[in-house]
Amino acid sequence: METTPAVSAGRDGSSAVPSGGDANDLPEALTPEQLAAQWEAEKPPAAGALANAGSSLVVLAVGIGALVLSVSMGLGTPATPQPGLWPFMISCVMVALGLFQLILGRRNRDAEKFTRMSLAPVTGLVTLAAMVALMPLIGFEIPALILCVIWMRFLGGETWRSTVLVSVLVVAAFYGIFILALGTSIPHLF
Repeated sequence: METTPAVSAGRDGSSAVPSGGDANDLPEALTPEQLAAQWEAEKPPAAGALANAGSSLVVLAVGIGALVLSVSMGLGTPATPQPGLWPFMISCVMVALGLFQLILGRRNRDAEKFTRMSLAPVTGLVTLAAMVALMPLIGFEIPALILCVIWMRFLGGETWRSTVLVSVLVVAAFYGIFILALGTSIPHLF
């Protein structure tokens, strides 16, 4: 005797089975143990000690660079902070975390090996830096729209329809909030 999975009915009493299909077309629900085993089998290979040390050194270098830049901006005091105070504090945390990971991270077995998908954060950082560089020249609207499209379509894998719709809505919302409502001095075209 064959059993079919239970299908709950909607508010109007209709079945949750899509039209044109039957209950046997639905995938079987997996137990948490089966899901964990599936995820374990599909995960990328583990990174070695060299990759862990390399990523720790990158965080450490960025933290030290940010420390130097924040000190050059001026720190001030907690009562009268200057522009470099908060970046200095965050940079100190980055340096501490980089050192911690460098010293203790060698035994970390959860880190993933660098793959093609490891370039996605680099792409995100480069496009964000490009947007910041272009804003004083052509305003924020066009660079922000391009940034949203790249992040949603190429990094997020969204459809073109949702990419265009959400990107336009995000830029319009930022324009409405920061230019119209708050009257900030962000460079803009319109």
